Amino acid sequence: MAYKPIEDYGVIGDLHTVALVGSDGSIDWCCLPYFDSPSVFAAILDDNRGGRFRIHALGDGINRQLYHPDTNVLMTYFTGADGVALLEDFMPLESRIGGRHSPRIVRRVTGVRGTKRMRLECVPAFDYARGSHRAVPNAHGVTFESDSGVVLRVSIPEGCSFTTRNGGVTAEFDVSAGQKFTFVAGLIDEDTGPIVRMDEEAGRQKMEETLSYWKRWLGGCTYKGRWREMVQRSALTLKLLTFAPTGAIVAAPTCSLPETLGGSRNWDYRYTWMRDAAFTIYAFMRVGLIDEAQQFMRWVEARASELDDGEIPAIMYRLDGGHLAGEETLDHLEGYRASKPVRVGNGAHHQLQLDIFGELMDSVYLYNKYGDPISYDLWRHLRRLLDWVARNWRSADEGIWEVRGGRRQFVFSKLMCWVALDRGLRLADKRSFPANRGEWLQQRDAIYEAIMERGWNPRRKAFVQYFDSDVLDAANLLMPLVFFISPKDPRMLSTIDAALNDLTQDGMVQRYDVASAAEDGLAGQEEGSFSMCTFWLVEALTRAGRLDEARFIFERMLGHSNHLGLYSEEIGLTGEALGNFPQAFTHLGLISAAYNLDRNLGGGV
Repeated sequence: MAYKPIEDYGVIGDLHTVALVGSDGSIDWCCLPYFDSPSVFAAILDDNRGGRFRIHALGDGINRQLYHPDTNVLMTYFTGADGVALLEDFMPLESRIGGRHSPRIVRRVTGVRGTKRMRLECVPAFDYARGSHRAVPNAHGVTFESDSGVVLRVSIPEGCSFTTRNGGVTAEFDVSAGQKFTFVAGLIDEDTGPIVRMDEEAGRQKMEETLSYWKRWLGGCTYKGRWREMVQRSALTLKLLTFAPTGAIVAAPTCSLPETLGGSRNWDYRYTWMRDAAFTIYAFMRVGLIDEAQQFMRWVEARASELDDGEIPAIMYRLDGGHLAGEETLDHLEGYRASKPVRVGNGAHHQLQLDIFGELMDSVYLYNKYGDPISYDLWRHLRRLLDWVARNWRSADEGIWEVRGGRRQFVFSKLMCWVALDRGLRLADKRSFPANRGEWLQQRDAIYEAIMERGWNPRRKAFVQYFDSDVLDAANLLMPLVFFISPKDPRMLSTIDAALNDLTQDGMVQRYDVASAAEDGLAGQEEGSFSMCTFWLVEALTRAGRLDEARFIFERMLGHSNHLGLYSEEIGLTGEALGNFPQAFTHLGLISAAYNLDRNLGGGV
């Protein structure tokens, strides 16, 4: 099989992990039992040895994929001259055995019209295809026993004869109109008991429970404005990327999908970035999803409270709040379309990225304003961090783009240090908290002057990437969004124009000019546009009152989602999806841009 385009996938999940399902019915990526566990299926990173679980129709035909309305239950239709079959994929939300999470993938095949010949192929590849395993058939299906101790079971319904060979299982069966078959894949251990089939009634009940859960959850979304379906799909996607035990959200559920085909910008995004906090809490609160904002806020508070004196937060964490161990390359895997290296873990976890303090404090400020008042104990921890920012904002760092070629005086990092101190002062005054107000105020104003003097390039008529440079950076489009500068200030308006002229092609924004920007330590100069940066441009234009431009670019970006309304990190030069998929940051940007644009157009948000 050939690699499918990244945009060819849908995603299902159970708030602990997800599976990517191609429009051909193939699950080509799934880590079990959690987002950051080693993969069991990884054909998206190596078509030959990565492992997959495919159910598809034989013969020629057309495949169509869509979600059950207002849910994350995926439907794939196989249509041909001989008939139509429907594959419904989902993961039950409460799969627990003995108090532990026990993930299951349920795949239901229904005959819609005529008779379709179907085929099942399941070949797992445990531990990123590093481990070996045995396929053990029994009366109800197949158990795959890995040398690492992980055991996967696949139940196969009656009427589907199957064979095991070379560590996999295959089955062919006919499905006629009205017939239904239910297949289940899941992890088992000594407490799970023997593998058993899920009969049609049990499969129907599980799907109804899953549909009801997602519809009930989405019912809490209060957004009623323009582009409602896209906003709701983004909200459903963000919920899907949430780790239920802690409320943390993965940046994306995949690793090493390339930012450039054949290139080396391939990262593991299966963790939670501190900078996502403010964007997440703002987006959830804007559309009425208060519980999710509260849960993520508790995660943020836990990270702040565990710091000792003199310690600062990490830029990213494991979903349970733990620290990352490091980064390794999987040289045995080919990589998506030969894009190497394949990386797991993330070496940027040890970097200094000063902007995280601004995003942290902005999230707390927003939550205190729109959610619940923060506690004094949290304030004590935050006060120590703000004292640290006041002393250290002049330091060089690796910045929001996590460059690996050396530290710089990044303007966006200074901007967010200003945000940190500004929000700290506002919170202290609003809640009458004790604070080192004089020092914070002095340093906040010093940051402002430094950005205006060294972060502004009069020749380019724009704010630039790092002090005293002439390189543009799309991150500076956030300046009016964080209330650093008026959206109609001449300097901001000309920065927007510079981004439109030099960073934007066909309405899509590059994060910076790779050829002239700060060295990121990697070979290769070409990359696509960053979807979240385009949504930042939409918001900057909206706040500047340039609504026609904002709406045109926003509508243009909606056309670059995939067939299910999902976005990857980047859009390539020919419109293809690039980078990890789906990306939370992009969907957060869509919600925020839609909310503010609709409100300024006179919508009923």
